[in-house]
Amino acid sequence: MCQIIPPQDAIAGRLFQATIQTLELFGVYLGRTLGLYKALHRHGPLSARQLAATARIAERYAWEWLEQQAVAGFLTVDQEPADGTPEDRVYRLPLEYTGVLVNDDDASHVAPFAHMVVGIAGALPEVVTAYRTGGGVSYERYGPDFRYGQSGINRPAFLHDLTHHWLPAVPGLMARLESSPGFRIADVGCGGGWAAIGLAQAFPQADVRGYDLDEASIHDAARNAADKGVNVRFSTHDAAQMAGEGPFDLVLLLETLHDMSRPQEVLAALGAALAPQGSIVIADERVEETFAAPGGEIERMMYGWSISHCLPVSMSEQPSAAIGTAIRPGIVQKLASDAGFASCEVLPIHNEFFRFYELKKAA
Repeated sequence: MCQIIPPQDAIAGRLFQATIQTLELFGVYLGRTLGLYKALHRHGPLSARQLAATARIAERYAWEWLEQQAVAGFLTVDQEPADGTPEDRVYRLPLEYTGVLVNDDDASHVAPFAHMVVGIAGALPEVVTAYRTGGGVSYERYGPDFRYGQSGINRPAFLHDLTHHWLPAVPGLMARLESSPGFRIADVGCGGGWAAIGLAQAFPQADVRGYDLDEASIHDAARNAADKGVNVRFSTHDAAQMAGEGPFDLVLLLETLHDMSRPQEVLAALGAALAPQGSIVIADERVEETFAAPGGEIERMMYGWSISHCLPVSMSEQPSAAIGTAIRPGIVQKLASDAGFASCEVLPIHNEFFRFYELKKAA
């Protein structure tokens, strides 16, 4: 016989679990920021004393963090001390967790979510003010933690999936690019630059350029490109003023259109910067095509980003289209049509988080 859980108990249970999971994200943030996972990966298994010495942190904090991580199931206890002294217990980072927690380029690397959540937490007082005034919160106000987390969460897909899976699925695109020596690509809203870097690695003959309004992101992107040894030009630029930057054979807008205050104006400017046979490829959130409540986990996550970050950022400039994270296909198609594009096709690319579009001008 099924036990019926009263609604108030069910929602209370969800909030209890959410509290546990949020605090565990803070533990992941500490582990990544202080280099504790990397120390365990490189030198482990380690005791609290050994971890403290290796990572140069206080031993009592190392002890508590290790116990919390083991209780949460992120670490395993490799050896119990014979005399029962807890600070001498030895902990191991399981090999199968290194992709999630340590390896920045692994497809399973979702640990940067912790940095994004911490960044949002730091800006929440200003978000409260924005709700009361109808204003917004600048992207810069979310700080380096959010910037690092957003860059890191997209890094594996932008370095690998973009050139190996996404662009090859755009009809005729790869043939057009490969037949045009010196073709030009613009990554607009480039953030930490990983998409542009991946493109430069895949197409060393291309002129790849990255643009973003956020100066700190452009600095990060230039450093990342230098670390990877690729030649990409990054610059701070308002996308709505890019008509004179072309012509580009390919323009990318990856997870950025919904954050823009003036997306129609941006698309019109990018259309003017597009070569006659060029394409704009957009990747944005794979939310449901229409609103429905209650929603699934992806929809819930996207709305969570929206109420705390994406909508306030888009409203930091006025007037604003104020789209928010739930950017549905009909919204993208109307923006493209109003910006003068002849077509806006949803591309047949399977991805759990992104929906893809190709925009083309009239022939």
